[in-house]
Amino acid sequence: MKKFFVNILTLALVAACGSAFVIPDPVPGGGKKTEPENTEPAASADEPEQKAGLAADGNDEGTYALILSKGYNYETPDHSGAHAEAPFRHIRQSYDNTLKKYVFDFYLHIQNDDDRGKADVTDRQRNEIKTDAHSPDSLVAQYGESLRMTWKFCLPAGMQTTNKFAHIHQLKGIDNKEGNADVALPAITFTCRTLSNGKQQFQVLYTASKVESDGKSTYLARADLSEFLGEWVSVTETVSFADDGRYSVVVTRIRDGKQLAKVDGAELDLWRTGCTGMRPKWGLYRNFGEGRSMASQLRDEVLKFADFDIRKLK
Repeated sequence: MKKFFVNILTLALVAACGSAFVIPDPVPGGGKKTEPENTEPAASADEPEQKAGLAADGNDEGTYALILSKGYNYETPDHSGAHAEAPFRHIRQSYDNTLKKYVFDFYLHIQNDDDRGKADVTDRQRNEIKTDAHSPDSLVAQYGESLRMTWKFCLPAGMQTTNKFAHIHQLKGIDNKEGNADVALPAITFTCRTLSNGKQQFQVLYTASKVESDGKSTYLARADLSEFLGEWVSVTETVSFADDGRYSVVVTRIRDGKQLAKVDGAELDLWRTGCTGMRPKWGLYRNFGEGRSMASQLRDEVLKFADFDIRKLK
């Protein structure tokens, strides 16, 4: 009976965008990549099927298979730390009462999760999906091509940040077979950060290639993070990937249509030397200080995402 009430409480809390964090039971086999199932999620009666996109379908246990079947991939800490004995699936699905549909839940545990099990990386953790070298050509940009990417996300109410990074979206290059492409730094980043005055900020950053810069980023847009917390927002991002590329993005709060951030046709170098393509990533990738020294400033989080769609314009 006690377990029954715990499970009911978990479902109730996870259903709300701005909810507190509750850890579901471990999922056996979490994080183990399998061959995609040869199935297509059914479109809802009032919404056309997203043939070029990735939308939650309500089959929580099949979440990873769904991601792979749509040409995406994932990097999750499903076997890190205590999860080695009881694997935990870090990308799940739940029904969202605001959007009236199923969405993806991205989990991160501050005291346990790591960065892909790398023993030499002790200051950060990640839970992300992405397109990559195994994705269809339609989901990866080649030189001179443009992508229009749309998605929705909801940052939890009370989300904690530090003066270090907490990336929720990046545009990066794909390395070549020789492993010598200039892809260490993302070209575009959405990050959440605490400023020196204690205020939290949402930032859209541009970073030039490593061979052409010292890794410092330029602000393209900034907004008060409180405008985002507990709210669903929609994103439309249009990018021309070239040395003389162009970048545009509009971030809009769904509840009232307020435009929270905008970049309109910024002329930027949006290609990486030696890469085999440029691609997006989404999730939560955050720094917690060397040896988790800043972990006390952070907490377990669940970020929600929905309706990923990538369209090649040319």
